[in-house]
Amino acid sequence: MPVEDAQRWNQRYSQDARFHTYTQPRPFLLENADYLPESGLALDVAMGLGGNAALLIKRGMRVVGVDISIVALQQAKARLPGLMAVQADLTQYRLPDASVDVILNFYYLQRSLWGDYHRWLRPGGLLYIETLTSPMREIQPHLGPIYLLEPGELAEAFSDWETLVYQEGWQTSRSGHPRAVASLVARWSG
Repeated sequence: MPVEDAQRWNQRYSQDARFHTYTQPRPFLLENADYLPESGLALDVAMGLGGNAALLIKRGMRVVGVDISIVALQQAKARLPGLMAVQADLTQYRLPDASVDVILNFYYLQRSLWGDYHRWLRPGGLLYIETLTSPMREIQPHLGPIYLLEPGELAEAFSDWETLVYQEGWQTSRSGHPRAVASLVARWSG
């Protein structure tokens, strides 16, 4: 596991009050919660403090939350005793084929996982992704392209899935800052 990444995120979750808002579900997930099943197993990729996981658990799902930060996992587990919290480097993480009903991937971009998502989801399973796009460099030029989607990239990457919701453009973050994002809810037909 990349020690530097774990240390950086542990420090952020320990000391930065901005991250405490991540105990709440993301607006895109809330807006599209009607697609979620009321039971089954979900994977929350780069879960952080478990805001999205909390919504799924409340709906009756079992949730595996994976993150590199032990601090985030401990805080999430303290609030959500039923959460299956896993500390892992997502570049090395694997699940059995057809083992989950829902995958959540919010603000973590690892393109190499995209091929795994269709294997990990059961037929009819749902994928929720939302992350930053390259226009973010207009206001945050330090962001590297490896962390940003190109326009239309997300839609193209999942074009063989059933797209339930797709949106791309500027929105306002929870903290009131502009943010360029792409958001997708898609069903894997298997």
